[in-house]
Amino acid sequence: MPIPYDIPDAPEVLDRREGPYGEVVLRRHGELLQIIANGCFLMDTSDGRSERLLVDAALSALDDRPSPALLIGGLGVGFSLAHAAADPRWGGVTVVERERAVIDWHLDGPLAAVSGEALADPRTKIVAADLLDYVNETCDTFDAVCLDIDNGPDWTVTEGNESLYSTAGLASCARVLRPGGVLAVWSARPSPEFEGTMGNAGFQQVRTEEIPVARGVPDVVHLAVRPG
Repeated sequence: MPIPYDIPDAPEVLDRREGPYGEVVLRRHGELLQIIANGCFLMDTSDGRSERLLVDAALSALDDRPSPALLIGGLGVGFSLAHAAADPRWGGVTVVERERAVIDWHLDGPLAAVSGEALADPRTKIVAADLLDYVNETCDTFDAVCLDIDNGPDWTVTEGNESLYSTAGLASCARVLRPGGVLAVWSARPSPEFEGTMGNAGFQQVRTEEIPVARGVPDVVHLAVRPG
């Protein structure tokens, strides 16, 4: 007699779009919402600890300047934005996201359940642009820049994103940071080489904070300060 076992439900595709950087998919798997980019799992709504630590670590590394301005690179499932907007200490939160589909999923799609309150906050601003283009062209400056793009500097999902984590790309991020401002970069695994790249880009006080995970190597946040 066959032994019965549970077969997990297959993920349900909620939206699939072909964008300028390839295919992006939003799907539901049980209670989770998942974003898939070019066939590679990017993130889901299962936890959010890493995203919260990313924002909190940046704020903790700042001095006591009033109402600091935060730039988040990558909207994702919205955890970083939601956590930042829930903290009244941030004076403004700007999020740069290059995938129009991801923005739409937050504005009037299933991910509004995560970010709806944050998007209604008058401190929040969403910019539809490539992050490198934005930091090279904007006149705005920030006290902290948090990067939550791809799976980190050693595991990019979209071709061309490697340049963001290069010495030149990090120098562009430093361009929009005010003196003493903080750069925080999320990564799915530690990267000693990236710490060296941050130093080569002119950052100081480079360090790494680990986020324990259930299995495998820990997630990390790489932190550094712009001199000044």
